[in-house]
Parts: sequence; C-alpha cells; structure tokens
Amino acid sequence: MQSRLLFILLISYIGINPLLAAEQKIDNADLDAVMDDFDEDAVKPDMEDLLDDFGDDAKSEQGAFDNAEQATDSNSISNTSPSPWQLNGALILSSSYNYAQGSPAAGKTDYRGLSRLRGSLKLELRVDLIDSWKGYVETNLSHDLVYQIQGRSNYTHAQLDSQESQAQLREAWIQGSLTRSLDLKLGRQLVVWGKSDNLRVTDVLNPMDQRELGLVDIEDLRLPLTMARMDYYWGSWNLSALTIQEIRFNKTAQPGSDFYAGQSVPIIDNTPNKNRSNLEYAVALNGLFSGWDLSLYWARLFDDRPHQVLKNGATILEHSRLTMLGLATNAAFGNWLMKGEVGYFRGVEFVTVAGQKKQQTDMLLGIEYSGFDDTTLSLEVVDRHLHSYKLALATQGIKKDEWQTALRYSGEFMHARLKVTLLTLLFGTPEEGGGVARLQGDYEWTENIRLIGGIVAYDGGDKRPFTRIGDNDRLFLNVKYSF
Repeated sequence: MQSRLLFILLISYIGINPLLAAEQKIDNADLDAVMDDFDEDAVKPDMEDLLDDFGDDAKSEQGAFDNAEQATDSNSISNTSPSPWQLNGALILSSSYNYAQGSPAAGKTDYRGLSRLRGSLKLELRVDLIDSWKGYVETNLSHDLVYQIQGRSNYTHAQLDSQESQAQLREAWIQGSLTRSLDLKLGRQLVVWGKSDNLRVTDVLNPMDQRELGLVDIEDLRLPLTMARMDYYWGSWNLSALTIQEIRFNKTAQPGSDFYAGQSVPIIDNTPNKNRSNLEYAVALNGLFSGWDLSLYWARLFDDRPHQVLKNGATILEHSRLTMLGLATNAAFGNWLMKGEVGYFRGVEFVTVAGQKKQQTDMLLGIEYSGFDDTTLSLEVVDRHLHSYKLALATQGIKKDEWQTALRYSGEFMHARLKVTLLTLLFGTPEEGGGVARLQGDYEWTENIRLIGGIVAYDGGDKRPFTRIGDNDRLFLNVKYSF
C-alpha cells in the first residue's frame, strides 16, 4: 500500500513539474521521438469494459461473482497475487538513406546517402494503484550515430541539438474514478479530438513533431501535454473538460536539417510565460449512437503556428490566442464510413502578416471503404477558408482557400503478419504541387521483432516547405524488438 501511495505522489499533478524541468534541461530543443497514441474521445464503456479497466470499481453482482470465481481459481494454483507493476519496453534501430539529393554547394551540408542510424530505448511502466486508480509513465532515450559517421563538423549546432541525442519524459499520468460517472486524469497525456486519420481540423490540443514531414502517421507525431482532465458520463453521452498547464508548440526542423524551410538564421520563438492567465481550456461533448457518433468542441488555446513580430529592431515569433468551435461526426453505412469535421477559429494571425487577426473555417469531408478482404481505402479532403480576405494577402503567399487531400490504402497479408500502407498527402491544388507519398510495409517477423520499411517521395511544388524539400526522397528501415 505504501509503495502505491508513493507512486501517486511521484507522478501526481504537482510532482510532475520537476520531471518536466529535468527533461528540458537534458533536451534544450524539447524534442520527442515517435509517440504512441491513446484515443480518449470514446464515451463511457459498458459494464464489461468497466470490469476490464476499473475492476475494483465494478458494482454489478455478475462482476463480483466473476471476480470471486477467478480469485478462487487463482488461489488454487498459486498463493501469490499478481504484481500491480507492469514494465514493458522496446529497442528500436531506425535508419534512412537519401537517394535523390544532388551534390551540395561549397560549405553546405551533404545530405546524400545515410541520413539516420538511430538507436532508441522506450520504457513503459503501468501500475494498479488504490481502488480504481492506475498510473502510467513512458520515457524515451535515443542517440543517432549518423552524425559521428558523417562527421559532426558537417552539421550545425542547431541540428545536432535537435536530432543527435534525446532524453524525454513523454506521458506520465494517474487516472481513476471519483464516482461511478466521474473520472479524473492528471499529468502529461494525449487527448485526440476529431475523426480523421490523416488530416487535422478539430484535433488541436496536442502539438505535433514536424521535424521530418511524411515519415510517420499523425498518431505517432502528437506531443503530450501536462493537463487535468475530468470526464462525466451519462447514457450515450460523455462531457470532457480540460485545463492545460504546459505551454508547448510544434517541433520544426532546425537550420542545417534537409527539412528546414525557414531563414538561414533562426528567429527567436517567444513562448508565453507559464502563469494562470495563460492557461489553456477545452471542453468536448461526445455522443455514441447506433451507427453514428457526434462530438462538439470548444477550446481557448495558443496557436501552434507562430506569427512574425518586430520588437526593438529584432524579429521574433509569437503565438496568438485562439478560440475554436468545432464539430465532428462519423456515420457507418454497411462497408462505408462517412467522416465530417468543421472547425471555426477566431484570432488567427500569420507569420508574414503580423497584427491582422482573422477568422478561419476549416472543413473536412472523408469517406472510407472496407468491403474488400483485409483492405481499407480512404479519401479525405480539407478546405481551410479565410474570412474577410483581402488581395493584399495574396502578395504574401496567403490564399483564401487552402486545400489538403489524403489518399490512403491499407492491406493485410500473410494472416495479418504483413501490413502494407500507401499514403499520399497533397497540399494545395494539383497545379500548385506540394506533397508527399509513403509506401510502407510492417512485418511481424517473430512475436517480439517487427521490421518496418519502405520509401518516401516528395513533390517540390510551389508551396513551402515543399519548395525546399523536393529532393528529400529516401528509403527507410526500422527494426523493433519489444520486451
């Protein structure tokens, strides 16, 4: 009992702050590697799910009878109770090879050939605490040997700080039931909004790791935030309220990276101070019904995309305060799944047009078909519409409507041991160009070893950052050993 109470104190809502400070000290760029995603938008599960997730909190007579019967069978085999602690992990070796880069100019980095040889250690600790409460901690350590192989002097300090070595505390939270209808979750966590698997409209809470565009899916790019989340359940509905204490923005490529599309000299990114007035808030109302679902969202947060401001003769990047209203829905019709999202944003500012706050409405329509054996096909289209548009914005490269399109194929072979994915992302109209395509195979070699490999190709086009990353085509191969 005392060890479990100690665990609560270590990763509780107050005690997590020193851990975050330690991470920032180790990793000045505040970097994260590939992330696991936990969908938190589902409504309150039925009684069987309650027994699975909060066994001690289950109140049904049938559940009590089943638990007692299982305990009797367990005691007949062993007198020792199972440990409340569960430690899992993975060792990952990831590599990539750039095959389309040309010879660099004098004094510039040579991106040809081997571009990644990164070893990573991921650890996950799960623990059953008091009554219905449980805890989770995830950490990640990694080091990329490619910089020693290619010569560290060939890279900028910003690139080395960003990519060479990483030590992060990722998720760290405790969760439990205050009553039968009210749950509480405290700590660093992921909260996924919206219905899309490929594009973001209402999924606005967690920032993204955008340092290497197109290499992994959205679900592996979200960065956790420290927040307090409370969920209330009644019938088919779930009301979720959050306060976000950690101010954190998208991670982008640094000068010296082959994905960097900014100025040669980095501009200072001014992160808002951590105080009560800068807290972020969000509320979601989710309903799950027969054949369809509905979610309504409201959020008051900082824009992950900065806008440019001139102060005291220096150019800095600041983040405007946004208000978002959103709606998302799914509807199933046989083998077809229809998706829709709408997000209205107030207070939008642009990097190239500072001080001009705008309103923007993002709309997503999607369709998914799963009628073929072991195959799923999907299409998603987003229009990001800027209100009160003026022609002067066109001179800054800002369009009234920005289009994004995602085409996805997913198939399973060899009794689901091999999973193949083909994803194409297009940014803008076909005439403008700008996009990325990834063909990937995920093969379960043994129960503990997975091989993940494929090819990523970029279309330069007329839009940033694609104008500068069109030659970043690469092959990749990852080996993952889970324990």
